[in-house]
Amino acid sequence: MTTNASPLISAAELAQALRQSQRQGDQDWLVIDCRFNLANTQAGEAAYAQGHIAGALYAHLDRDLSSPKTGRNGRHPMPSPEAFERTARAWGIQPGTRVVAYDDAGGMFAARLWWLLRWAGFEAVQVLDGGWQAWLAIQGAVDTAMPARTASAFKAQPRADWVLSANEVLAQLSQSGQQLLIDARAPDRFRGENETMDPVGGHIPGARNRFFQHNLQADGRFKPAEQLKAEFDVVLAGAPLQTVVHQCGSGVTACHNLLAMAQAGLPATRLYAGSWSEWCADPARPIEH
Repeated sequence: MTTNASPLISAAELAQALRQSQRQGDQDWLVIDCRFNLANTQAGEAAYAQGHIAGALYAHLDRDLSSPKTGRNGRHPMPSPEAFERTARAWGIQPGTRVVAYDDAGGMFAARLWWLLRWAGFEAVQVLDGGWQAWLAIQGAVDTAMPARTASAFKAQPRADWVLSANEVLAQLSQSGQQLLIDARAPDRFRGENETMDPVGGHIPGARNRFFQHNLQADGRFKPAEQLKAEFDVVLAGAPLQTVVHQCGSGVTACHNLLAMAQAGLPATRLYAGSWSEWCADPARPIEH
């Protein structure tokens, strides 16, 4: 997989690739199940145990794709490079491995793994377009086995310039034209209404709203690249891409917008990983409604 390959793979493409790999053994494919439920954090793992794409491992959002919460660093803090390196090694990721992440929520959680691997310097990762539902629709192979993989010597090479801290976001608020924040939350939460996840409603001053669900078609697959490009052009309104900073409630669905922009053929932009849940934990930080 080259760096300019699509960040998405269809269920049919994945099924064919897995069959070919099984026959020929010439490619190490690793499928990772990222199903998760924010209201019931054990539901995704339970669903995995009941049935998953044959050969898939499981990644838990809280344990594997986040670091511990302190009450001031957001609801899903990014794992440290060292912690994520240990996780990737346990999964057996190495040069030549091709990773496919999936969930049952339109890529909401799989996009987090896709972004983390790329942040760690690993490019050969894609998200299953349409996720678990698309796999079932083509009657893809399903099992309940929990496969063992040989640990690898994966080395994280984190791209520090892909991530901004709260202080960096705050410092750029007063610098006109230096930062375009794109908030992936639902419009009502962006406006400070119906806030159920965080103790404070509102958004970071100057942010624009691009609800991550707008990246999807009715069937749960991503919109065509040309349509995504046109829609993000509206959000950007001519702002330079180097000023774009993605955020959401906790740094998870922001990755969905990053994935959609990649699918649209746009270059990588930055992430404020702590997002609103970290931002609003400090009452000294400004907010808008």
